[in-house]
Amino acid sequence: MTPDEVKYDVVVVGGGIAGQEAALNLANSDQQVLLVEKDLSIGGHMIHLSKVFPTLDCGACITTPKMSETVRHPNIRVSTFSEFTEIERLSDGTFTGLLTRHPKYVIEKDCTGCQDCEDACPVVVKDQYQYGLVGRKAAYVPFSISNPRVAAIDIENCILCGACERACPADAIDFTQKIEKTKVSAGTVIIATGFNLFDPDVIEKYGLGKHRNVITSMQMERQLVPTRPYNNVLRPKDGKMPDNIAYVLCVGSRDQTLGNPICSQVCCMYSAKQGQLLMGALPMADVTIYYLHIRAFGKGFEEFYQQSIGMGVEYVKGKVGTIDEKENGDLVLRYEDIREGSIKEATHDLVVLSVGMLANPEAGTLFMNNALELDEFGYIRQVDMLRNPASTNIEGVFVAGTASGPMDIPDSIASSGAAAAEALSYLKRKS
Repeated sequence: MTPDEVKYDVVVVGGGIAGQEAALNLANSDQQVLLVEKDLSIGGHMIHLSKVFPTLDCGACITTPKMSETVRHPNIRVSTFSEFTEIERLSDGTFTGLLTRHPKYVIEKDCTGCQDCEDACPVVVKDQYQYGLVGRKAAYVPFSISNPRVAAIDIENCILCGACERACPADAIDFTQKIEKTKVSAGTVIIATGFNLFDPDVIEKYGLGKHRNVITSMQMERQLVPTRPYNNVLRPKDGKMPDNIAYVLCVGSRDQTLGNPICSQVCCMYSAKQGQLLMGALPMADVTIYYLHIRAFGKGFEEFYQQSIGMGVEYVKGKVGTIDEKENGDLVLRYEDIREGSIKEATHDLVVLSVGMLANPEAGTLFMNNALELDEFGYIRQVDMLRNPASTNIEGVFVAGTASGPMDIPDSIASSGAAAAEALSYLKRKS
């Protein structure tokens, strides 16, 4: 190990719920863990959810304590806005890699998260954490419950006016920051890089981006959380509270023509969840879910599905062909009624596209001398799915969560426990 190289027992790549769970399991076993997250905050997709199915527990209430424990654990170092790449497996079974920390242009140890810089900044761009529903400033705290709660400067949109520097009471703004690179060695590596959401822009017939009142399921999710951008559920075109909402299932899933023939496993249930939450938020609204098949396969899922029907959510077995917009912003769905074998039309004032999961291609680019094998769908290949589902083709590298395939939150947490156990066993064998 060179003098400028930092050593850890385990490097966990990805700070979502799977990465946090794996890191905490190992840290509680007295292992020194480096948790690397490419975003400005840990938390992954789960921190942006309203409630989780089938219990309807608060997503943030589950996630924020785990985030706090992860950031404050003495055996875990969290590096956000960072990447761990150029990983090599050495002859002794250990690993080296390059930790790249991108500049936030804010001194983390001095920032108090007060958001004075955000208030002073004159630049407004789309807020990626609210999925483009509202704007954010170029100087900003990512979201209200981010962890670490540290501001960052979006340098691509910053106009260098100096307003944030003048407003910062802690003198934490530093435009001289540069990319920092550190060589890191570790005994083992866990990949928890998660998944990507399907982008329905490619399905022109659904009109996302053209029809303002066609939104994605994550945009609806953000309207249902306590930290929502609006005070209520509103349709984007005119701010009207919708009273006839449609969901289109299997958008980007189970579709060979889009290159994703597999089921994402969560879309049916999160749509049923949102339908139930909408019944509470908009008691007079009608919610219709257009589906091909309902896959309520998990513990309590069938009961949850039936509960949504009991609350008044209507399920129509039909394949939506096109979505057209009327002058008043309402939307006409033309669909095949599969039970009757006929073509029908229905009018709704808001349409939600239930998008599926896609593999995150990032995992395939992390390694240098050993290629991490991916399956035919782009997920990390599990070489022994039955006996050791965390194992990969590289000895000492383990996979956790949705980096290996679509799964829900409990399954992600379970897989993280398996990955942590295998990593600990590998370290014991090599010691």
